[in-house]
Amino acid sequence: MTASRPPHRWSKRTLTAQAMGKIDPTTKGVVPPIHIATTFIRDPDNQYSSGFVYGRPDNETIREAESVLAMWEEASSAMLFSSGMAAATAVFMALKPGDHVVAPTVMYWALRHWLLTDAKHWGLEIELADTSDLEALRAAVRPGVTKLVWVETPSNPLWTVTDLAAAAEIAHAAGAKLAVDSTAATPVFTRPLTLGADVVMHAATKALNGHSDVVAGALCFREQDAFQQRVALNRKMFGAILGPFEAYLLMRGMRTLDLRVRAASASALDLANRFANHPHVVAVLYPGLESHPQHALAARQMKGGFGHMLSIRTRGGETTAVATAAGIELWKRATSLGGVESLIEHRASIEGPGTPCPPDLLRLSAGIEDVDDLYADLDGALRRAHGG
Repeated sequence: MTASRPPHRWSKRTLTAQAMGKIDPTTKGVVPPIHIATTFIRDPDNQYSSGFVYGRPDNETIREAESVLAMWEEASSAMLFSSGMAAATAVFMALKPGDHVVAPTVMYWALRHWLLTDAKHWGLEIELADTSDLEALRAAVRPGVTKLVWVETPSNPLWTVTDLAAAAEIAHAAGAKLAVDSTAATPVFTRPLTLGADVVMHAATKALNGHSDVVAGALCFREQDAFQQRVALNRKMFGAILGPFEAYLLMRGMRTLDLRVRAASASALDLANRFANHPHVVAVLYPGLESHPQHALAARQMKGGFGHMLSIRTRGGETTAVATAAGIELWKRATSLGGVESLIEHRASIEGPGTPCPPDLLRLSAGIEDVDDLYADLDGALRRAHGG
């Protein structure tokens, strides 16, 4: 767990590209070494002046990646976990039996499933609500009873947007904390802590790493309070920390975070505009489109871009959607998002029964390939699926 450093005169993009300027003190290498030791020497007086005791709760390579993420999110501290689910569930497991939680109706499917099934074994009371509708959110929150409001914005896979400043006011007025899954927005475009959130979660497997070769999760905290300490204790006791080699790969990926995210988001906006007028597309779901019902909110809350994720609803229903995904050449049919390669997925069949995802929907994660190639490939697949 690493606390953020004081504000610096260099930009976040610059600091990230140079991994906060860390130089290996022994070799003077511009890439710090991977620290893999699991145990550390005690001082003659039986203390640990190095600050390291054992590999399960802490590691220098992990600290370095955490410092970059804390800087991006303007957080008091950041923690890396072995997966996004490990990070997310650590927040809920830091609550107490009987605590009431409000979460979105539309959100990352695996976490939604866990909340509606396993969370009850922790004694939590889970209530789902449309958090993008402030009146619905306000109605779901119970003053003095609700302890956590969890939101995801933009929400996966419908890409609705929740007003984070307003959600923070609602949560705090009720005595609850606001936690935000900001995986799709990335800290390049949205920093929820500056809008009033208490905790930010990232599935770091996605855009933060960007190369589809690391499974990781992250939490960033506005304050180092008792709740943050309970989460830290959970990570320590459950052994949910990220491995040092994975932290090294994550740090390598984050060095190009700003460039990758901006390039992919520009392609997503281009694709959204093109497919909005496509004869075989019923609707494009992307907050960057002026036709999106929450475009104005997204433009206010997402500074400089609208993210790399979008969905299209195909004319002809589920059969055509599945056939379109089967007919692509360049896009990759795979689960995940945020990598340099563009991914396509028929999401409803992945999520299964009970999903709020329409059966005609294809989820798209724009990568950094030539956008004309991406459009041509998907346009061709759509036309072939319709017999063209």
